[in-house]
Amino acid sequence: MNAPARSLIVILGPTASGKSALAIAIAEILGGEIVCCDSTQVYRDFDIGTGKIPREQQRGIPHHLTDLVDPGEIFTAGEYRRRAVETLVEVTGRGRIPVLTAGTGLYLRALLEGLADAPARSETLRERLRHGETLKGPGYLHRLLIRLDSETASKIAPGDAQKLIRAIEICLLAGKPTSEVHRRGRVGLEGYSVLKIGLVPQRAALYARVDQRVTSMIESGWVSEVRDLMKKGIPTVAKPFTFLGYSQLREHIQGSKSLEQAVRETQQAIRRYAKRQITWFRREANVYWFKGFGDDPRILEAALELARSSGE
Repeated sequence: MNAPARSLIVILGPTASGKSALAIAIAEILGGEIVCCDSTQVYRDFDIGTGKIPREQQRGIPHHLTDLVDPGEIFTAGEYRRRAVETLVEVTGRGRIPVLTAGTGLYLRALLEGLADAPARSETLRERLRHGETLKGPGYLHRLLIRLDSETASKIAPGDAQKLIRAIEICLLAGKPTSEVHRRGRVGLEGYSVLKIGLVPQRAALYARVDQRVTSMIESGWVSEVRDLMKKGIPTVAKPFTFLGYSQLREHIQGSKSLEQAVRETQQAIRRYAKRQITWFRREANVYWFKGFGDDPRILEAALELARSSGE
């Protein structure tokens, strides 16, 4: 006989929707531990702007998969999957329920559906592509990917050079569209009964929370954090300095824009990001959607009922 599936609760949704609040409440009541699924929180020292939950707000519940690598290191979806699977085994081995907070759709997909057998990185090809973008101007990489694989290009923002380069790299090295490569050879997560709970607040209310969240982060010392990171000598080309808010505040500290402008641009950029997150997660199958925020007691009650019934 097959061993019974272990429970895994996934809380997904856009930034500022209250995923962490709901996850912590569920974990506290059901005996769980938090497993973070966020591509920004894996970097050490970048804390306030990535939304890491301070230890004093974790209510004694272990949080996993944050602060994994130094700012200058490369961290991939494949590495996330490897560490996440190990963490799930450890958490369930203690008789606890893993409650995963998913803000990065790619990482969640890598964990649940597996990764395709894609070609290894080619630094030579990557350098050529970066050089091409410099010569031919913004938008070159996106236009190139459209010609190679319009399906994948439609899912990547024109300014996201890192993802564009990787997609083009796969197309050229594999000799086929990246979308086709990704559809083949995946091995999904096995041995878990996955309950996916989605948060999708009303758009105007979500945007208002995004704006307030940015303001609160500034009041909590975000500017000082960025200034200290720069003083540490972390290269400004390091991946975390491209994160929303960090790039704008770095420019403010360097004197190229006012704090008011940096805050305004950060709020706008995060609102747009939240919209993209909603679009991505809407493609996720078998999600129980709630039209509200994770700190709403009614949503917590409904989510707990789902979790208890799915575990029976």
